[in-house]
This record gives sequence, C-alpha cells and structure tokens, in this order.
Amino acid sequence: MTLETQSLRALFSEWACVMEANKSVLTELDSVVGDGDLGLTMSDGFAAAERYVQASEERDLGRFFYQAGKAMASAVPSTMGTLMASGLMQVGKMFKGRETLALADAGALFEAWYDGVQQRGKAQPGEKTFLDGMAPALVALRAGDDPLAAARNALLQAQRGVQQTTTMVAKHGRAAIHGERSRTFVDPGAMVAQLLIQGYFNFVRAISPADGL
Repeated sequence: MTLETQSLRALFSEWACVMEANKSVLTELDSVVGDGDLGLTMSDGFAAAERYVQASEERDLGRFFYQAGKAMASAVPSTMGTLMASGLMQVGKMFKGRETLALADAGALFEAWYDGVQQRGKAQPGEKTFLDGMAPALVALRAGDDPLAAARNALLQAQRGVQQTTTMVAKHGRAAIHGERSRTFVDPGAMVAQLLIQGYFNFVRAISPADGL
C-alpha cells in the first residue's frame, strides 16, 4: 500500500489520540522520576503536530514531517518535546524529495526518528530512555513480515522494552539523580516510544480491513 501526505494525516491523528488518552499514565510515570509534566508535553506536542498536518497541503514527505516537527518544537519547547520534535524532523530529512512511502518503509521511518532523538539527546541504548522502548520495535519492523503482523510484533516488542527498563539505571535527566533507586522505575520516555508504536499499529490496523480485528 502506498501512502501520501494526505493519507498520513490519519497516522498523526492516531498519535495525538494515543498521547491524549495516556496523558495521566505519562504524568504518573514522570512524577516518580521527573517533574510530572510529560503527559501534558506529549499531548500538547502531538496535538500541535496534528494541527499542522491536517491543515497542510504539502506533498513532499520530507517537508511534511519536518514542519510537523517544527510545529511540535514550538508548542512544547521542553526537553522531551525537543527530542520528539528532533525525531520527526530527522524523519523529514530521511524522506526529503519523496511524495509516497509504503508501509514497508516503517522501519526506516522509526529508525530515523530514533536517530534524531539519539543525536539530540546523546543517550545510548541501555541507559533507560526512549531508545530502550524503540530499539526492540525497530527489530520487529525490519523483520520483513506483512505490515500488520510487523506492527503488531513491534508493539509487543516495545512493551517488552518498556518493562526491561526496570532493570536499568538511569543515566540522563532528573531520573539519574536517583542513582541505583532508578532501576525499579518504568522509564517514561520508553513509554512514549511504546505509545508511538501503538499509534502506528492502530493506523495500520485501520487500513487493513482484511485482518478482521
């Protein structure tokens, strides 16, 4: 299936809905290790990105994703808002000059998002961050399954990645202040990665009526 910017508006809607629906979850997780504003940051940030894409007539995928990232950055200029915006803008750089993408490109899309976050935040896998929720999902998305099966497996792997953060010591942000005590906490950034994959899975399932779910 080939997707254009117009059809990708639904993906941004799913992301905005998932972040809004999980605002309290993110707030609760962030209240343990941070300042408790992550739920609001993510719901407001993805809402801003969605507003941009719904109004945009842009056909170039690169500019489409990049400008969505800029809209997010302007709306939520916090640490995590900046990281997520950097990921979106890196996706824009990846798809610059293209007007279509296939569901098989999902691995490249989320890998670019991962790279954008890593380049901006300077974290490494295993340091209890967004990367630890996204990295297992990337493996599933690159596996070559049909798009819906890959999305479903990516969500499962992201969920496992989030749970795996309870074995890690935080190295970044306010969570790092807790030192060894941070090991038992679920990382809120990794949960954001899981929610991104959740939104993507919802999007793929919605355009795959043959699945019967």
